[in-house]
Amino acid sequence: MKRSRLSEEQIIGILREHEAGAKTADLARQHGASEATLSNWQARFGGMDVSEARRLKQLEDESAKLKRIVADRPADLDKHIVRHSARRRTMQNNIDTRENDLNVGRNWDHLWQSPIMFAALTVSPEAVRLSG
Repeated sequence: MKRSRLSEEQIIGILREHEAGAKTADLARQHGASEATLSNWQARFGGMDVSEARRLKQLEDESAKLKRIVADRPADLDKHIVRHSARRRTMQNNIDTRENDLNVGRNWDHLWQSPIMFAALTVSPEAVRLSG
Protein backbone atom coordinates (compact mmCIF):
# COMPACT_ATOMS: atom_id res chain seq x y z
CA MET A 1 0.00 0.00 0.00
CA LYS A 2 1.33 3.41 -0.95
CA ARG A 3 2.33 5.64 1.94
CA SER A 4 0.81 9.08 2.17
CA ARG A 5 3.07 12.05 1.62
CA LEU A 6 1.40 13.72 4.55
CA SER A 7 1.50 12.60 8.16
CA GLU A 8 -1.61 12.00 10.23
CA GLU A 9 -1.08 15.33 11.98
CA GLN A 10 -1.01 17.20 8.67
CA ILE A 11 -4.11 15.38 7.38
CA ILE A 12 -6.03 16.20 10.56
CA GLY A 13 -4.89 19.83 10.23
CA ILE A 14 -6.26 19.95 6.68
CA LEU A 15 -9.55 18.46 7.85
CA ARG A 16 -9.78 21.06 10.63
CA GLU A 17 -9.34 23.79 8.01
CA HIS A 18 -12.20 22.19 6.05
CA GLU A 19 -14.39 22.13 9.15
CA ALA A 20 -13.58 25.81 9.73
CA GLY A 21 -15.15 26.62 6.38
CA ALA A 22 -12.43 26.35 3.72
CA LYS A 23 -13.63 25.06 0.35
CA THR A 24 -12.69 21.52 -0.64
CA ALA A 25 -11.37 22.55 -4.06
CA ASP A 26 -9.11 25.22 -2.55
CA LEU A 27 -7.71 22.82 0.08
CA ALA A 28 -7.11 20.15 -2.54
CA ARG A 29 -5.23 22.53 -4.80
CA GLN A 30 -3.24 24.02 -1.91
CA HIS A 31 -2.04 20.65 -0.57
CA GLY A 32 -1.68 18.82 -3.88
CA ALA A 33 -4.43 16.27 -3.31
CA SER A 34 -7.66 15.52 -5.12
CA GLU A 35 -11.10 16.23 -3.73
CA ALA A 36 -11.70 12.47 -3.61
CA THR A 37 -8.61 12.08 -1.42
CA LEU A 38 -9.92 14.74 0.95
CA SER A 39 -13.22 12.87 1.08
CA ASN A 40 -11.40 9.62 1.90
CA TRP A 41 -9.43 11.36 4.62
CA GLN A 42 -12.66 12.75 6.03
CA ALA A 43 -14.16 9.26 6.13
CA ARG A 44 -11.05 7.81 7.76
CA PHE A 45 -9.87 10.55 10.11
CA GLY A 46 -12.99 12.70 10.54
CA GLY A 47 -13.52 13.73 14.17
CA MET A 48 -10.24 12.20 15.41
CA ASP A 49 -7.53 13.83 17.45
CA VAL A 50 -3.88 13.36 16.56
CA SER A 51 -3.38 10.81 19.35
CA GLU A 52 -6.32 8.75 18.11
CA ALA A 53 -4.94 8.82 14.56
CA ARG A 54 -1.55 7.61 15.81
CA ARG A 55 -3.23 4.76 17.71
CA LEU A 56 -5.20 3.84 14.57
CA LYS A 57 -1.95 3.72 12.61
CA GLN A 58 -0.32 1.45 15.23
CA LEU A 59 -3.28 -0.92 15.13
CA GLU A 60 -3.22 -1.04 11.33
CA ASP A 61 0.51 -1.83 11.35
CA GLU A 62 0.00 -4.58 13.94
CA SER A 63 -2.85 -6.05 11.93
CA ALA A 64 -0.73 -6.11 8.78
CA LYS A 65 2.09 -7.82 10.68
CA LEU A 66 -0.26 -10.52 12.01
CA LYS A 67 -1.70 -11.08 8.53
CA ARG A 68 1.83 -11.63 7.17
CA ILE A 69 2.57 -14.14 9.96
CA VAL A 70 -0.58 -16.10 9.14
CA ALA A 71 0.14 -15.98 5.42
CA ASP A 72 3.72 -17.22 5.91
CA ARG A 73 2.92 -20.21 8.11
CA PRO A 74 3.94 -23.55 6.61
CA ALA A 75 1.54 -25.28 4.25
CA ASP A 76 1.95 -28.60 6.07
CA LEU A 77 0.42 -26.99 9.15
CA ASP A 78 -2.71 -26.23 7.12
CA LYS A 79 -2.81 -29.83 5.91
CA HIS A 80 -2.50 -31.07 9.49
CA ILE A 81 -5.30 -28.79 10.67
CA VAL A 82 -7.61 -29.88 7.85
CA ARG A 83 -6.81 -33.56 8.36
CA HIS A 84 -7.31 -33.32 12.12
CA SER A 85 -10.63 -31.49 11.81
CA ALA A 86 -11.89 -33.99 9.22
CA ARG A 87 -10.92 -36.91 11.47
CA ARG A 88 -12.64 -35.28 14.42
CA ARG A 89 -15.78 -34.63 12.39
CA THR A 90 -15.86 -38.27 11.25
CA MET A 91 -15.46 -39.52 14.82
CA GLN A 92 -18.26 -37.25 16.03
CA ASN A 93 -20.54 -38.42 13.22
CA ASN A 94 -19.87 -42.04 14.19
CA ILE A 95 -20.66 -41.32 17.83
CA ASP A 96 -23.85 -39.47 16.91
CA THR A 97 -24.95 -42.34 14.65
CA ARG A 98 -24.38 -44.92 17.37
CA GLU A 99 -26.26 -42.84 19.93
CA ASN A 100 -29.16 -42.39 17.54
CA ASP A 101 -29.28 -46.12 16.80
CA LEU A 102 -29.30 -46.96 20.50
CA ASN A 103 -31.90 -44.35 21.32
CA VAL A 104 -34.25 -45.54 18.60
CA GLY A 105 -33.74 -49.16 19.67
CA ARG A 106 -32.71 -50.63 16.36
CA ASN A 107 -29.54 -51.89 14.75
CA TRP A 108 -28.10 -53.66 17.79
CA ASP A 109 -25.97 -55.88 15.54
CA HIS A 110 -22.94 -53.61 15.77
CA LEU A 111 -22.68 -54.38 19.50
CA TRP A 112 -22.05 -58.06 18.77
CA GLN A 113 -19.32 -57.19 16.29
CA SER A 114 -17.26 -55.50 18.99
CA PRO A 115 -14.94 -57.99 20.76
CA ILE A 116 -15.20 -56.08 24.03
CA MET A 117 -18.99 -56.07 24.03
CA PHE A 118 -19.10 -59.72 22.95
CA ALA A 119 -16.86 -60.68 25.86
CA ALA A 120 -18.94 -58.65 28.28
CA LEU A 121 -22.25 -60.07 27.10
CA THR A 122 -21.26 -63.73 26.90
CA VAL A 123 -20.75 -66.05 29.83
CA SER A 124 -17.48 -67.95 30.00
CA PRO A 125 -17.45 -71.68 30.95
CA GLU A 126 -15.26 -70.87 33.97
CA ALA A 127 -17.87 -68.52 35.35
CA VAL A 128 -20.52 -71.22 35.02
CA ARG A 129 -18.31 -73.73 36.88
CA LEU A 130 -17.54 -71.28 39.68
CA SER A 131 -21.17 -70.31 40.22
CA GLY A 132 -22.51 -73.80 40.29
